Amino acid sequence: MLNALEVFTTVVVGLLVGVEFSVAFIINRILRALPEDSYQLGRAHGGRMLGALMPFWYIGSLVLAVVWAAGRWHQAGTGLVVTGAGLLVLSVVMSILLLVPINNRSKSWTPENRPADWREQSDRWDRYHYARVAVLIAAFTLLVTALA
Repeated sequence: MLNALEVFTTVVVGLLVGVEFSVAFIINRILRALPEDSYQLGRAHGGRMLGALMPFWYIGSLVLAVVWAAGRWHQAGTGLVVTGAGLLVLSVVMSILLLVPINNRSKSWTPENRPADWREQSDRWDRYHYARVAVLIAAFTLLVTALA
């Protein structure tokens, strides 16, 4: 049963990394190539859509990693899982403190009501997101290594 939890957790976190990597390095670059109004509207729509799903995915990933760590306490590789879970905690804290406030503002913007500094706020979100993706990749790497 624990082996199934370990594999399931790794898959869930791996998919989270894949989605967030895609947002950072594919989707946002596609949107940035569009005309300004379309770019901003696409980001707002993505913020609404992913903003509704990602809290469950982040917290679910963290809970799974914590259960994994608790289930194999005092076994080889537990430190990797605990550290990976710690990085997932960091990703949640980063999200709440840095990314969610910007996302909550930007998801309701339209070309008619967006603030003058909307692009600077979007760029700041991107920089924070790149850092969060790095944290998620590190967490995923630790979890995969713990499987070995």
